[in-house]
Amino acid sequence: MAFVVTSPCDGCKYTDCVTVCPCECFREGETMLYIDPETCIDCGACEPECPVEAIFPEEDVPEKWQHYIELNAAMALEKPPIVVKKAPLSSEGG
Repeated sequence: MAFVVTSPCDGCKYTDCVTVCPCECFREGETMLYIDPETCIDCGACEPECPVEAIFPEEDVPEKWQHYIELNAAMALEKPPIVVKKAPLSSEGG
Protein backbone atom coordinates (compact mmCIF):
# COMPACT_ATOMS: atom_id res chain seq x y z
CA MET A 1 0.00 0.00 0.00
CA ALA A 2 0.99 3.60 -0.44
CA PHE A 3 -0.28 7.05 0.34
CA VAL A 4 -2.17 8.99 -2.32
CA VAL A 5 -2.45 12.73 -3.04
CA THR A 6 -6.04 13.69 -3.92
CA SER A 7 -8.20 16.58 -5.13
CA PRO A 8 -7.60 19.14 -2.35
CA CYS A 9 -3.97 19.46 -3.50
CA ASP A 10 -4.97 20.37 -7.04
CA GLY A 11 -4.56 24.11 -7.43
CA CYS A 12 -2.72 24.82 -4.20
CA LYS A 13 0.28 22.45 -4.25
CA TYR A 14 1.58 22.87 -0.73
CA THR A 15 4.93 21.14 -0.37
CA ASP A 16 5.20 20.79 3.40
CA CYS A 17 4.83 17.03 2.92
CA VAL A 18 7.92 16.58 0.78
CA THR A 19 10.32 17.74 3.50
CA VAL A 20 9.28 14.93 5.87
CA CYS A 21 9.26 12.11 3.32
CA PRO A 22 12.14 9.74 4.13
CA CYS A 23 12.13 8.08 0.70
CA GLU A 24 11.69 11.05 -1.67
CA CYS A 25 8.55 9.59 -3.26
CA PHE A 26 6.83 12.89 -4.14
CA ARG A 27 6.61 14.03 -7.75
CA GLU A 28 5.79 17.57 -8.86
CA GLY A 29 3.08 18.22 -11.42
CA GLU A 30 1.99 21.60 -12.74
CA THR A 31 -0.90 22.06 -10.29
CA MET A 32 -0.44 19.33 -7.68
CA LEU A 33 1.87 16.74 -6.21
CA TYR A 34 1.79 12.97 -6.66
CA ILE A 35 3.18 10.07 -4.64
CA ASP A 36 5.08 7.30 -6.37
CA PRO A 37 3.49 4.10 -5.03
CA GLU A 38 6.61 2.13 -5.95
CA THR A 39 8.85 4.12 -3.59
CA CYS A 40 6.35 5.06 -0.84
CA ILE A 41 7.11 3.04 2.30
CA ASP A 42 3.70 3.77 3.85
CA CYS A 43 5.24 5.55 6.86
CA GLY A 44 2.52 8.21 7.07
CA ALA A 45 4.87 11.10 7.84
CA CYS A 46 3.40 13.19 5.03
CA GLU A 47 -0.28 12.91 5.93
CA PRO A 48 -0.35 15.24 8.98
CA GLU A 49 1.85 17.79 7.19
CA CYS A 50 -0.72 18.51 4.46
CA PRO A 51 -2.60 21.70 5.40
CA VAL A 52 -5.50 20.88 3.03
CA GLU A 53 -5.85 17.21 4.08
CA ALA A 54 -5.24 15.90 0.57
CA ILE A 55 -3.14 12.84 1.49
CA PHE A 56 -4.73 9.50 2.38
CA PRO A 57 -3.59 5.92 2.81
CA GLU A 58 -4.61 4.11 -0.39
CA GLU A 59 -7.21 2.03 1.43
CA ASP A 60 -8.82 5.17 2.92
CA VAL A 61 -9.10 7.33 -0.22
CA PRO A 62 -12.71 8.61 -0.34
CA GLU A 63 -14.88 7.01 -3.01
CA LYS A 64 -15.18 10.25 -4.98
CA TRP A 65 -11.38 10.43 -5.28
CA GLN A 66 -10.58 6.77 -6.04
CA HIS A 67 -9.32 7.70 -9.51
CA TYR A 68 -6.42 9.55 -7.85
CA ILE A 69 -4.88 6.19 -6.93
CA GLU A 70 -4.21 5.42 -10.59
CA LEU A 71 -3.43 9.05 -11.38
CA ASN A 72 -0.67 9.17 -8.74
CA ALA A 73 0.88 5.99 -10.13
CA ALA A 74 0.75 7.25 -13.72
CA MET A 75 2.05 10.73 -13.00
CA ALA A 76 4.85 9.37 -10.81
CA LEU A 77 6.31 7.84 -13.96
CA GLU A 78 6.24 11.17 -15.82
CA LYS A 79 6.89 13.93 -13.29
CA PRO A 80 10.18 14.91 -11.64
CA PRO A 81 10.91 14.28 -7.96
CA ILE A 82 10.49 17.13 -5.51
CA VAL A 83 12.37 17.12 -2.20
CA VAL A 84 12.42 20.78 -1.14
CA LYS A 85 9.64 23.01 0.08
CA LYS A 86 8.37 25.57 -2.42
CA ALA A 87 5.77 28.32 -2.25
CA PRO A 88 2.22 27.01 -2.78
CA LEU A 89 0.21 28.04 -5.82
CA SER A 90 -2.44 29.59 -3.57
CA SER A 91 -3.66 29.59 0.00
CA GLU A 92 -6.82 27.71 -0.97
CA GLY A 93 -7.33 24.03 -1.72
CA GLY A 94 -8.77 22.62 -4.95
